[in-house]
Amino acid sequence: MSQTVITKNTLDFLNQLRKNNNRDWFEDNKKRFKEQQGGVKKFFQEVMEKLNTHDKIERMKMFRIYRDIRFSKDKTPYKFNFSASYTRMGAERRGGYYVHIQPEGSFIATGFWNPEKEDLHRIRKELEVDAIEFRSIMENHDFQKIWGSLEGEELKTAPKGFDKEDPNIDLIRRKQYIFMRKFTDQEVLSPNFLDAINESFMAIRPFFDLMSNILTTDLNGESLLD
Repeated sequence: MSQTVITKNTLDFLNQLRKNNNRDWFEDNKKRFKEQQGGVKKFFQEVMEKLNTHDKIERMKMFRIYRDIRFSKDKTPYKFNFSASYTRMGAERRGGYYVHIQPEGSFIATGFWNPEKEDLHRIRKELEVDAIEFRSIMENHDFQKIWGSLEGEELKTAPKGFDKEDPNIDLIRRKQYIFMRKFTDQEVLSPNFLDAINESFMAIRPFFDLMSNILTTDLNGESLLD
């Protein structure tokens, strides 16, 4: 069975929406939006099917095209991208996946975007004790070829309770632990795009397995799950 692909019509629509980001234009082109949204949703669902061949996904969320402008200086009403997130199933599986389709700005991301306070502290304490396995995964050649370097926000100095001279302070001061892979429009339109996404997400598993183990045990290695 052939795989769903992202079409040039989808990128063209998003480009035009970026240039005509107003309600009148959007209402005049609502039928086109529905058609493109339907095709991309099918693509996102197939991403989930692929993920479920090597992981367990609890749910997929496709984000709305409408922007929340209540507290934003930018009052344009619409996003000019389609995106979806995937939540892993069960307390023993941590981390998540994200796919973002946007003309000249498509990417996938994975990791820990906004860890809860307790989880962030647990990760930092683990890295304070031993960051060898964490670094080994990040510095693996095949891993870096796909995902590059660790990204995300970080503090300018050590978090409270941690030594700023700690040899692993570069990891400890991070507030996010995420990886991103960008795609050109040509790559997005390729029939191999779905497989490229899936292969990338498969490659993140050593990182997820390590982080899941950290976040489901205490510093003594005892399980926190019943």
